[in-house]
Amino acid sequence: MTHDGGLRLHLQRVLRAPRPVVFRALTEPQELAKWWGPDGFTIPSVESDLRPGGRYRIAMQPPEGDLFYLVGEFVEADPPERLSYTFRWEDPDPEDRETVVTLSLRDIGGTRAELVISQGDFATEARQALHEEGWTQSLDKLEELVSSA
Repeated sequence: MTHDGGLRLHLQRVLRAPRPVVFRALTEPQELAKWWGPDGFTIPSVESDLRPGGRYRIAMQPPEGDLFYLVGEFVEADPPERLSYTFRWEDPDPEDRETVVTLSLRDIGGTRAELVISQGDFATEARQALHEEGWTQSLDKLEELVSSA
């Protein structure tokens, strides 16, 4: 999907939980560590200063391979409706560039929330596809987590 000439990712998911529960899962380090990352990944640590200008750092451990880090800065934090942050890998792949992620939450009847994710612009279609796969697998875990809360 393109927007303003760049490669963007756009995903939507309806979650069976109220918007504040979903927002907490998206932002509280101990909750984020339970669902973040593609299948098989673990999250040994999450550091987060949730405020515009605040930074975050997520340690990601693949099933096989070395620990690596995702880092960025919060652009907007408007609980429980919206969150926006920069997204970049420490020691990025040559095809990576910093992107901006925006998460928007909308109430659907009070017991469900629609989550819309926008991320971009990506340098290549391959990197966009990699992020789409990672987000999809992560959202499956998020959905399971919040629906059992």
